[in-house]
Amino acid sequence: MSPMQSTDWGQSLWASLPIPAFLLNPDDTIADITPSAELFLNMSARSLRGHPVFDKLSIDAPLEDAFAKVRRDQSRLFINNVDVGGGNKPPVQCNVQVGAISDRPDMVLLLLEPRQIADRMDRAQSVKSAAKSAIGMAEMLAHEIKNPLAGITGAAQLLSMNLSGDDQEMTDLIVSETRRIVKLLEQVEQFGNLRPPQRRAVNIHDLLDRARKSALVGFAAHMRIIEEYDPSLPSTWVDGDQLLQVFLNLLKNAAEAGSEGGTIRIRTFYELSLRVRRPDGSGRALPLQVEIIDDGPGLPSEIASDIFDPFVSGRENGTGLGLALVSKIISEHDGWIGVESVPGRTVFRISLPVAPKTEETD
Repeated sequence: MSPMQSTDWGQSLWASLPIPAFLLNPDDTIADITPSAELFLNMSARSLRGHPVFDKLSIDAPLEDAFAKVRRDQSRLFINNVDVGGGNKPPVQCNVQVGAISDRPDMVLLLLEPRQIADRMDRAQSVKSAAKSAIGMAEMLAHEIKNPLAGITGAAQLLSMNLSGDDQEMTDLIVSETRRIVKLLEQVEQFGNLRPPQRRAVNIHDLLDRARKSALVGFAAHMRIIEEYDPSLPSTWVDGDQLLQVFLNLLKNAAEAGSEGGTIRIRTFYELSLRVRRPDGSGRALPLQVEIIDDGPGLPSEIASDIFDPFVSGRENGTGLGLALVSKIISEHDGWIGVESVPGRTVFRISLPVAPKTEETD
């Protein structure tokens, strides 16, 4: 049994590595490989164990010396853009990492990161960095732009008092468009200035009822909203005002996606299987589930995976900030949000923590 499989936890972690990984014995024979490595070579771990790694992998780099250095210094080594081949597959350009095993200094860990995976990660990081920069610039400009817009609105309203017919329609257009721009700028400011959540124990159904009632007398007046609540749910540990904003944004999104007389379903249930991992490595259960389901046309496939990023919108003239704000609020509550969408059914699912037992529900 290899060091990576000495415990159930270690075995699960080893098996879940998303990139090809090889554990090598002191003589550079293969002690174990991950399922990703089996797919990479199109060969089973059983058939590879005990064989020299360089009989099964062709790596265009002097790794024998690298392995010796890693074992001697108990260090790590990185080599980028190396051609790696194996089995019957053509070479693939990879980033290669070699690392020491702390409790087995004579063994080494070899990791291969195919460049197409790294490129996707780089692109994703680049998009997020660009979005952050855009948000920051928009925040700086928002206040300065709102002041002259207020002057334009006031001037147009004064002009309209002495006009009639087509001319008054033009001033009304100026007023409505400037107000629309102000609303957009307020969204930008809201996204950038979100305060830290002030958490307390909250009955999630009370928040959902407030959001539902507000929606039915406003943006969702043309929709039918059905509740499917689990009445036994315990309290959640959230900032009630911020979570209410999340529910209102999701209901508004569902109402805009649906047609006249369409249906929105709000479903709550308890599921203990979902856990998120914190930066310190610890895990936290998120058993309280809320789903908001609409019967609209579904998300465009080209943006479905980026729908929570700033400035990504599936609607014409959409700002792309509503769902980004929802994602930010849920993230700051240590929660999780996801979406599944097909034509005729889109489900936004939020997973939240349970309130500590010592807290009383508001």
